Amino acid sequence: MAVLPIRIIGDPVLRTPADPVTEFGPELERLVADMMETMEDVDGAGLAAPQVGVGQRVFTYQIDGQRGHVVNPLLTLSDDFQDDVVEGCLSIPGVAFPVRRRRSVVAKGFDLQGNPIEIQAQGMLARAFQHETDHLDGVLFVDRLEGDDRRAAYRAIRGLNYSSIADETVTKRAGHVGSAFGIGASSPAASFGRGPTA
Repeated sequence: MAVLPIRIIGDPVLRTPADPVTEFGPELERLVADMMETMEDVDGAGLAAPQVGVGQRVFTYQIDGQRGHVVNPLLTLSDDFQDDVVEGCLSIPGVAFPVRRRRSVVAKGFDLQGNPIEIQAQGMLARAFQHETDHLDGVLFVDRLEGDDRRAAYRAIRGLNYSSIADETVTKRAGHVGSAFGIGASSPAASFGRGPTA
């Protein structure tokens, strides 16, 4: 297993929809193992394959004692919404805003062996599943923002020196981002029960 570099906004892989996984075997097992180790290294709640430069539809998660992975996820969303929670992203360090997410989801997909799985999720786990599946579609949490928050988020992104942030993130990830989906530790964002996440 290996800890992988996390890609930062501006990298085209983060804006490219990921391809479905078609082969289940040692390469996929190694990818998921590396993603789990990388997620744990940053004390994260989730990580999508494009965030480590792999354009395949797979994500890992660990929230409130639940941990695992989903290959080729398909989400069924509830009609109602949960309370907004401030999200950030390991791929957009230093930026965080409240994001509207559905209250619950049913995630269908496959495990490493290609066996069908179905996971019912609410609250923070449902939020993480939506955040990670967005990554697989080339969508970042800032794309979900509206109005003043959206404008402020993109102003913040333009104002940050992501070249130096990328170098720092690659070499020293753990402890540099914290709270909901990976933002600065001094931010008032709610923690997703762990620390930084995807």
